[in-house]
Amino acid sequence: MKIIIAGAGAVGTHLAELLSQENHDIILMDENPDKTEDLANGNYDILIMNVSPTSISGLREAGVAHTDLFIAVTPAETKNITCCMLAHTLGAKKTVARVDNSEYTTEHCREMFRQMGIDSLVYPEELAAKEIIDGLKRSWVRQYWEVHGGALCLMGIKLREEAKELFGKPLKDLCGPTSPFHIVAIKRDETTIIPNGNTELCLGDIAYFMTTRKHISLIRKIVGKENYADVRKAMIMGGGDITLHVAHAKPDNISLKIIEHNEDRCQQLLEQLDDSDLMIIHGDARDTDLLIDEGIRDVQGFVALTSNTENNILACLAAKRLGVRKTVAQVENMDYVAMAGKLDIGTIVNKKTIAASHIYRMLLDTDVANIRRLTIADADIAEFTAAEGSPITRKPIREFRFPSGITLGGLVRNGVGMSIGGNTQIQPGDCVVVFSKSGLIRQIDNYFVPPTSTIGRIISALG
Repeated sequence: MKIIIAGAGAVGTHLAELLSQENHDIILMDENPDKTEDLANGNYDILIMNVSPTSISGLREAGVAHTDLFIAVTPAETKNITCCMLAHTLGAKKTVARVDNSEYTTEHCREMFRQMGIDSLVYPEELAAKEIIDGLKRSWVRQYWEVHGGALCLMGIKLREEAKELFGKPLKDLCGPTSPFHIVAIKRDETTIIPNGNTELCLGDIAYFMTTRKHISLIRKIVGKENYADVRKAMIMGGGDITLHVAHAKPDNISLKIIEHNEDRCQQLLEQLDDSDLMIIHGDARDTDLLIDEGIRDVQGFVALTSNTENNILACLAAKRLGVRKTVAQVENMDYVAMAGKLDIGTIVNKKTIAASHIYRMLLDTDVANIRRLTIADADIAEFTAAEGSPITRKPIREFRFPSGITLGGLVRNGVGMSIGGNTQIQPGDCVVVFSKSGLIRQIDNYFVPPTSTIGRIISALG
């Protein structure tokens, strides 16, 4: 598959690194050679062109007429829209543009953009806001993800002393074939483990549980998190676009205080937000006295969303010292992601990994409804729909020898989530949740598609 990525910023670079692990013909376009230097000097199978993606001659030189997917993720929204329109006119089969305007993501506008030749829009701030809302809804969970509207749920949970009953036992004894949950991944220090039946949990692990909604309370009890207070009051440091989307999308049962140091921005927020459960405060959220005066000891959630990663991490640490149990930090510098995890910052939000994962899901051969890369674990999660005649439907799971580093977490059949055991027989139409070490997810593609699958399936899936 030939893919052109326009823009070597955070999202484009991260996406190029992901795709370099796959068997694609990848071209990264950016007129600034300083932005592409690291990729050019690294061990990546990428062709780099230091030319503007809005240059018609540059696009032709890149072979856009024979491109299967053109992805525009420069920092400039108008530039992304322009180069996607040019790429479409010059022959690109499908185009994807990163945008910064939530109005564009409405269905009416999406249809308008499709008529302009832009097939998909990606709005990272909106995707990040959803991740934050999910984190606030469940104060005791590091990461939460739903499959098919909640038929299956994935929860990343930090195991503390309260979970001592889980330690020192093989997983085959903790979650057997009839168990209502399955532990599908473990983050231990710097290592990601896709476990087998003999793997044991340890104090400090982040364990990823796959279960159904009705068993979430059981998981909460097993890991000893029953005493964690649900978030009813939350405080946000920083009044940027992500904060605006969080405020619009927050549940009615959560009241919110937003602390923003820029007075003009405070006024803008007041004009755009009309909510009796929301308060805008002009001030510096790094000021501990201000936080105390504004009642931080009475809030259950603290979210740091400034553009400064270091300030976000430090603010979350300060909030934890003041008694806030659930903290969320925007960490845009990938070098700090692992450190934030070690410092026990709760949920970590990284726009570029969220946006890149959203685009990455479009590139699988199968009918994949979603794919996500775990921010604090070197792992991928994907939903695969088993096609009629695909190998996965021909025999029970126990008879397959899947590649190392890959496991099946659960399935959804006719809207009902269920666990997967050795005797499970996958049926056509089943949605199967697959976990893998980073970069291995494509190794399981062929299990879910008929042998006749072609690139045409990829292209049609993007529509």
